[in-house]
Amino acid sequence: MCRNIKTLFNFEPPATEDEIHASALQFVRKLSGFNKPSQANEEAFELAVAEVSEAARKLLASLHTHAPARDREIEAEKAKERSRLRFG
Repeated sequence: MCRNIKTLFNFEPPATEDEIHASALQFVRKLSGFNKPSQANEEAFELAVAEVSEAARKLLASLHTHAPARDREIEAEKAKERSRLRFG
């Protein structure tokens, strides 16, 4: 799966509409192979992004966990440290 798609569930504050849309856009780009579709495919591409965004919103709203919500800033720092260790 695309490495640019980030986990959106169980964070405080919750995922924003922009984050959900960005993940949907990355997913549709990966599936279609288009970074920017042609005019002939633009309508289908945008519809797919909207439908994936809606499915993601429904999924996030329906998921439940007993685990405490993760802090975005702490998780970002952990990711930076992993990247630093991996790439130097």
